[in-house]
Amino acid sequence: MSHLKLNTPDAFPAFPFKPYSIQLDLMRHVYTSVECGKVAITESPTGTGKTLSLLCASLTWLRDEQERARKGKLDMNMSNTDAPDWVTAQTIERRRRELEAEELEYATRLATARKREAQLRRMARGHVRKKPRLDEASDAFDKQVDDEKAFLPEDSNDGDDDTCNLSPAVLALMKKLQGGPSATRDDEKEPTCTKIYYASRTHSQLAQVLHELEKLKLRLNLAVSTLQQAGQEVPSGKRPASAVDDDGFIEYEKGFGARAVSLGSRKQLCINDRLREKAGDLDEACRQMLGEKGKKRCPHLPTVEEETKMLDLRDQILATPKDIEDLFLTGQTADTCPYFGARRAIPQAQLVLSPYNLLLQRTAREALGIDLTGQVVIIDEAHNLTSTLLSLSTARLPLRTLTNARHQLSIYLTRFKNRLSTTHAIHLKRLMNLLDALVHHAEEWRDLQLKPENDTAGAKRRAAEVEVMTSAELLQRLGRKTQGVNLLEIEKYLRESKIARKISGYSVKTLEKAAGQDTTKLAKLSRLASTTPPLHAVESFISALSAASEDGRVTLSIVDGQVEIKYQHLNPATYFQEVVDSARAVILAGGTMSPIADVVNQLFSDLPSERLSTFSCGHIIPEQNLQTLVLRKGPRGGDLQFKYQQRGDEGLISELGQILLNFTNVVPGGMVVFVPSYAFLHAVTKQWKTSGMFEKLNAKKKVFSEPLQSNEVEAVLRDYATEIQVSDNPSDAGSKRRGALLFAVVGAKLSEGLNFADDLARAVVIIGLPFANLGSPELRERMSYVNRLEQRRRAAAAALNPVAQSHGAKDAGTELYENMCMNAVNQSIGRAIRHRGDWAALVLIDSRYASPRIRNKLPKWIESGTTVAEGFGQAMKELGRFYRERKSHMLQ
Repeated sequence: MSHLKLNTPDAFPAFPFKPYSIQLDLMRHVYTSVECGKVAITESPTGTGKTLSLLCASLTWLRDEQERARKGKLDMNMSNTDAPDWVTAQTIERRRRELEAEELEYATRLATARKREAQLRRMARGHVRKKPRLDEASDAFDKQVDDEKAFLPEDSNDGDDDTCNLSPAVLALMKKLQGGPSATRDDEKEPTCTKIYYASRTHSQLAQVLHELEKLKLRLNLAVSTLQQAGQEVPSGKRPASAVDDDGFIEYEKGFGARAVSLGSRKQLCINDRLREKAGDLDEACRQMLGEKGKKRCPHLPTVEEETKMLDLRDQILATPKDIEDLFLTGQTADTCPYFGARRAIPQAQLVLSPYNLLLQRTAREALGIDLTGQVVIIDEAHNLTSTLLSLSTARLPLRTLTNARHQLSIYLTRFKNRLSTTHAIHLKRLMNLLDALVHHAEEWRDLQLKPENDTAGAKRRAAEVEVMTSAELLQRLGRKTQGVNLLEIEKYLRESKIARKISGYSVKTLEKAAGQDTTKLAKLSRLASTTPPLHAVESFISALSAASEDGRVTLSIVDGQVEIKYQHLNPATYFQEVVDSARAVILAGGTMSPIADVVNQLFSDLPSERLSTFSCGHIIPEQNLQTLVLRKGPRGGDLQFKYQQRGDEGLISELGQILLNFTNVVPGGMVVFVPSYAFLHAVTKQWKTSGMFEKLNAKKKVFSEPLQSNEVEAVLRDYATEIQVSDNPSDAGSKRRGALLFAVVGAKLSEGLNFADDLARAVVIIGLPFANLGSPELRERMSYVNRLEQRRRAAAAALNPVAQSHGAKDAGTELYENMCMNAVNQSIGRAIRHRGDWAALVLIDSRYASPRIRNKLPKWIESGTTVAEGFGQAMKELGRFYRERKSHMLQ
């Protein structure tokens, strides 16, 4: 029916401010892409309100979709054309009232949940939260662990294939939570709805999404109009974020905003203090407690008889948008598990917030009950998507881990051999044979690498210290012991029996007994328990091997003196294709998605062109607020090229120091300098300290460097910001410095997700091109793989059109190599301009940036205004002019 087609709106009243033209264009593009079921790649620079625009467009479409669905339900009653008009009209009116009553009932329920949550928080504020008594909670848990039956493998579940990877305990719980025979009547009527899945890299980024959500002036719940018509009290507008109740609880307006839920792991959301304090795998400990009864059952997971507690928590979660910390607190105050509460809230949620891994991994989606069919998926910070997909499909198995896994399995078989069924004994024996063969091959390969120099065969093998092979080649090398082993059978057995968790749990229990009260041993056990259990790594590796195809490679290498076996999937599109095929629409969004062609080639090469759309906009800042320079030559007149082979050149490093020293004379406030690697940063710092250049730089601007340890980053950034504020303070007459200088590494901790707004970065300098190590076997395999794919595409195209020829086509591997480098550069550049009034200079120090091939891979809003300075004098002149104009503008 044509009248049910949604037309893209000209305006978006829900947007809290008057949108800039680029914001309006982005919202229209997203709305159209969702309605037409497209895959959209959108690039909107940081500081342009990207997140707010994505939320506004997608939720506006969701509101319109709800109205369309409502009209569709009413139109169904018009299908009987034989009935008189007055009968049809009465039927439609009755159906309309029924729909409004359902919506009104639901809105009232959420309003009650909000009040209940506020009441619980007020009560919790006046009480000290006590842990369960040790003799009841801890002893019960210990008795459960002591029961060795818990460590026996689970029998295969021959039921539904979709649930065969879940334990009986989890299946029982799912049956209860999702509407089994004993479910309540309310649960049987639990509605589902179209929803937006919004994924980002971290929970802190998702918390920012919720902050932006609060700004929208959008009424999603259609029951609001019913409330108004009924004469009931309804708030006239959205409550500002500053309006906080006495208990610090921000109320979300009744029925107005989106029903949102944030998803997290058990480790993030578990409120069972005793369980969290126990050594071992928290996930497995939780699973073991699910099917228990009485004192052995988790006290925070309601029984079937207490189903209303879980329903209340579900409504509290949906009533007010909550980040992961709020969700944890809500579960604590309600004394009900927030992990299962969030899962329970998914069907009725309109906006589901999730970190990448929970949305992109099929096993995680299945565990959470996420069905993407017909839903909208938005992936923010999507410049990380390709690397994330490759990482999620990579399985690492160090020899030390493999040896520990074999040792644990040997102990387990010795202890339980008389209690295992024949089937389990056979499967475990096959698993032991496979582990024996893997250990033997890894040790043999290591010994060949370590043979003396005068051993010709050993030297030949040792030259690379890395070996790459297919999965089939690895299995062939494992020898006769594994000839009869079916990897698919082993993978299925590991998945269904949960034996990896059982053996790991038994090992931790055995170590706990051996440790007794010895604090040293207990501390060691705690560290051991916090790492991934050895057999889990083995299970992941076997699962990867069993699903292997021509897109996968196995690598043997020496890492930190130890042999590591790694499975690497070369095609990031393989697993993402499941998301694309299921979802109604997929939106990839990022501040710097350039070069967009690289995203298309890696993820959507087989997607029909009519389903793919791209969008890239400029920045909201005036053109005069950005000065982009390519510096080709230094003060001495020579070409500047910071290639890997030249990075140890003392003359080049000395000239770089002189360049930066000159920049400090004209750049106000903060200056952020990105270098290609930590090794290069260490080399230049060492030479400058010896020559005295470091002292000169420090006299102009206090010098800071990106730390190696993540826990030191915050302190460095705080001190850097403080130095800039102190230097800008006119009352500080004793300071001769003009701001601060921060050295950072491209692709490291400071190159992404941080905000260097205003005086924190009046200049961003990129030194060299941070190409990846071309000697890496994994990188060479990826380059070779994309070359093979490109050759196949060309062959297929030539078969369809023999007359057409491709002239001057780029090598696909080289293109990938360059794109990886420029993706990292673009992320670092994006740290500077953060809002409309911001201004900064971007300086690219390397003559290779002058090449159109490289420069065209910059974001268009940067590339279009780039000046290539032929000499160092011209560059200084341009910078001086830019900062004088900015200073003059600020004084007006």
